Amino acid sequence: MCPLEESVRAVPAQATGRTSPAGRPAIMLTLATLGFAVNFWAWALLSPLGPRFKETLALSSFEQSLLVAVPVVVGSLGRIPVGALTDRFGGRVMFPLVSAATIVPVLYLGLFGHSSLVALLVGGFFLGIGGTAFAVGVPFVSGWYPPERRGLAIGVFGAGMGGTAISALTTVKLVDAHSMANPFLITAAALAVYAVLAAVLLRDAPGRTVPTEPLARRLADTSRLSVTWQASALYAVAFGGYVAFSVYLPTYLKTGYGLGQADAANRMAGFVLLAVAMRPVGGWLSDRLGSVRVLAGSLAVVVVGAAVQSATPALAPVGTIAFLAMAAALGAGSGATFALVAQLAPANKVGSVTGVVGAAGGLGGFIPPLVMGAIFSASGSYALGLLLLALVSAVALAFTVTRVRRDAARSGTAAGTT
Repeated sequence: MCPLEESVRAVPAQATGRTSPAGRPAIMLTLATLGFAVNFWAWALLSPLGPRFKETLALSSFEQSLLVAVPVVVGSLGRIPVGALTDRFGGRVMFPLVSAATIVPVLYLGLFGHSSLVALLVGGFFLGIGGTAFAVGVPFVSGWYPPERRGLAIGVFGAGMGGTAISALTTVKLVDAHSMANPFLITAAALAVYAVLAAVLLRDAPGRTVPTEPLARRLADTSRLSVTWQASALYAVAFGGYVAFSVYLPTYLKTGYGLGQADAANRMAGFVLLAVAMRPVGGWLSDRLGSVRVLAGSLAVVVVGAAVQSATPALAPVGTIAFLAMAAALGAGSGATFALVAQLAPANKVGSVTGVVGAAGGLGGFIPPLVMGAIFSASGSYALGLLLLALVSAVALAFTVTRVRRDAARSGTAAGTT
């Protein structure tokens, strides 16, 4: 039996008096992870096509960066209200709703919205809806598992961010083999199937605490929790770094190393897959070693990897090693951050905290592509951008081993260093 199923505790259902059926948490976790992956697949559709749009629409480096960054920032900010709504209505309602809403911009982009920069930006804005699925899944999954096993459970759910790898591996190939509309139509169909599946099969955890306060008051209360802002700062670096590389790496590899579009997309997919695989590992290690230790180790690796890559070493082997090390560290750090949230946030505010923290992570991924594009346009080099990443990671590392470590130790939970 898997560790997740062994750890499940039956919780009395207040509404029905029943207990949680054996295996139900694992089923709910699987369905939530699938929904996260499908929505992230949709969310990342524009990134692999960025170089193509740059050529066909004669975009500048900054315009290309803006194009792939818009869905990121909208999906990030949208997590704040979506997380709060999930606390109120539950994942059973919100997962099908978010998935169905994402179908509209996907179809628009595939059928009509790829002929101009303005049309792409409009479609990309609403495509950001898919990115809000993360704020639905964390409180949904958290409710099905006890605190000492939430790190692993949330880490497994977080592996759904591998939906971006699906996009990286298939989008360009489907466009080349068929037409621009093809990957968008396939993704829309997958979203529709999942929305129906979720509406029929998803169930919220028995005994789920439903907040009664107005949305504005709940968000205000969330903003006063120290875990909200500590986790936001760390997630902006960990997940923000992952998002930034997942949307900008094809452009970086093509411009900096002269790789072809398909080769660059494949390498980006490798980066994403390793980060995805390490996210549950980060959660699992957090359950055993403490979130602070895992975060500190992950950030230290990013500092070294970014500093090495700033010198633009040969792609084989040094550049590849640096990027893969950063991928593993960013994935583990992302898992550890939400292990911290799941362990420290009040049960009826996990969705609200997740929304704010998730927004910070997405915004952390929005800024670097714009900075990298602007720096390259001005200097013809990415070195300064990577040095900035190393510096920011070093500051986050110092914050983790001082303030976060102290507050986690005071809480007396697995988030500390025990």
